[in-house]
Amino acid sequence: MKDFNCLNCGSLCPILLDAAKVVTCSSCGTTLFLKGDHVALAGDQGVMHDAPQLFGIGDTVELGRKAIQILGHARYSYGRGFWDEFCGTSQKGAISWVSVDEGDVVEQIRISGGRMPKFRPPFKPGETLEYENSTYTVTEVEQAECIALRGQFDEELQVGETYDFVNATGEDNRLLSGEFWGARSMWFQGRWFDPFGIKIQQS
Repeated sequence: MKDFNCLNCGSLCPILLDAAKVVTCSSCGTTLFLKGDHVALAGDQGVMHDAPQLFGIGDTVELGRKAIQILGHARYSYGRGFWDEFCGTSQKGAISWVSVDEGDVVEQIRISGGRMPKFRPPFKPGETLEYENSTYTVTEVEQAECIALRGQFDEELQVGETYDFVNATGEDNRLLSGEFWGARSMWFQGRWFDPFGIKIQQS
């Protein structure tokens, strides 16, 4: 999709993420869905209350040997507080999600359809999941609500939507994470990184 004008205020909204499905207008805060050449209003971008952040939209984050340019910022509330999810692209154009929760940082990549795990809720902390010859232990089972969006995303996110999720940890700082709403699901594989080892190039 090419750059377009916001349906609410008319301001130009440049497309920075090739696979963008959601864009928030930087001028008026409106969230817009992109489907092919069609643009539709999706509501408000929510309130992103000030909080300490390791990085933000426009920054480049170096995780190990990979550099990820941050293009979108979503905030979710859950039982114990909130966490931030950042959508970005690598030097090769691959999409990653970088989650930051109480200073912990994990990069996650969506698992494609053919490889997607078949596990379904309910899950219990402490149970194990066997996936691709690796064992993961469930560490977190919660429900999340999207409370704010900024920037561009490759998923159809919307303020106010909720979903159930499970996080399971494996060896070598690996993470297997699933999201569930209705009959639908998405799974991600990730790796935890030491926040003190992350390099950030600010925009």
